[in-house]
Amino acid sequence: MHKKVKRKMWMSLIILFMAGGGYWFVTRSNPNMCHRAGDVLDVLDGVAIHYNGGIHATHGRNRTPDGYNIGIRYQCVEFIKRYFWERHKHRMPDSYGHAKDFFDPQLPDGGWNARRAMVQHVNGGGTKPAKGDLVVFRPWLFNRYGHVAIVASVSNNTVEIAQQNPGPWGKTRTSYPLVCTENHWFIEHPRLLGWLRLPATKT
Repeated sequence: MHKKVKRKMWMSLIILFMAGGGYWFVTRSNPNMCHRAGDVLDVLDGVAIHYNGGIHATHGRNRTPDGYNIGIRYQCVEFIKRYFWERHKHRMPDSYGHAKDFFDPQLPDGGWNARRAMVQHVNGGGTKPAKGDLVVFRPWLFNRYGHVAIVASVSNNTVEIAQQNPGPWGKTRTSYPLVCTENHWFIEHPRLLGWLRLPATKT
């Protein structure tokens, strides 16, 4: 009986090791041979969306000529910061942080997010999302850093986002249902925290 238990333990360890190795390969390499890192997959408002490979793959840091930090190529954060820089010349006071750090859970709906110099709205709050907003997703089991994207279009019942680094086979555009109940707007996604918007003087 003791030998059987030890055998099961070893088998479990081997399976865990193989699963961990597979996860590392998929998230840090390029398992999709149809693209190479840096390939332009899409364009939103004149700003390119690049292919990254595995979601944790990195390709050096992108900075403006005067040193402002855009982010790690070609992560999701790099795209949204490059979008606001190229479109609006917007510099975030805090130019670092993971995707999850872009949403401050301590702020009220419509509060000022000083780290990003943007107005923050809670998913389910009183402000309808608009084209060009920055949406933030909470972390989950397979991505502890969270995710960020840009609102590409909005209708009365749908929000389309544009995103970089959704995974080797992920799509750059994804749509979610938009529901308004008693003047509260909710994008139906279980991990979507809310959206940030430039102040009117910057748009």
